[in-house]
Amino acid sequence: MRETLGIAGSGAIARGLAAVAAEHGEVVLWARSEASAARAGEDLGESGAVVETDLSALARCTFVIEAIAEHREHKAGLLAELHACLEPEAILATTTSSLSVGELARESGRPERFLGFHVFNPVGRMALVELAFPPEAAPDTRARARALCEALGKTPVDVPDAPGFVVNRLLFPYLFEAVRMLERHELEPSQIDDCMKLGAGHPMGPLALLDLVGLDVAEAIGREIGEEPPARLRELAADGALGRKAGRGFYTY
Repeated sequence: MRETLGIAGSGAIARGLAAVAAEHGEVVLWARSEASAARAGEDLGESGAVVETDLSALARCTFVIEAIAEHREHKAGLLAELHACLEPEAILATTTSSLSVGELARESGRPERFLGFHVFNPVGRMALVELAFPPEAAPDTRARARALCEALGKTPVDVPDAPGFVVNRLLFPYLFEAVRMLERHELEPSQIDDCMKLGAGHPMGPLALLDLVGLDVAEAIGREIGEEPPARLRELAADGALGRKAGRGFYTY
């Protein structure tokens, strides 16, 4: 990996990306708090990734990926802070799955060196990276983004800067319909999931997948792509049953 990779965030996607990248080169992960840094450090173990709580630690990185929660104002604010501390030639990316890359690029302050870098959870197992470039993106930005994907053993696919890109635009209507079926027919989650695993060859059923994504994240993505989240999903999220990360969602963990 030719880049010195910085990752701004400490959630599942950020930690997964750091673990994968640390196998190929130098990685610095920034966590907002000491508690988050401690959790990330435990998760990353002996991977070699460096965990910091000072944002300026990312200043020496040549390629920085923002990977915080799907909240437009929070992402835009952090991207602007990162722009201020990075070298002019450094590339800045976001892992957003539903927000406008073009708008975030302009708010970041470096649209010519900006892109959407959408990885999938679990990062270690999922091969795809959706790359979404703003119109201003320089040829060097595009080339370095693709080279980074290949260095990480991932397959980059250029996608349009449209809500949900390709995967989520097609995936979430299906996931939400599974929840509506659960509501209408009083089925157990395992019945729906087993049908899709055994009948459609999916590695994971839709309700288990929603739990993996996080019901709060799924709700936010649905609204961004214009798909109203089902009532059952909204109720669970409001009750704190956010899926695997909370120990309960459609299933109990």
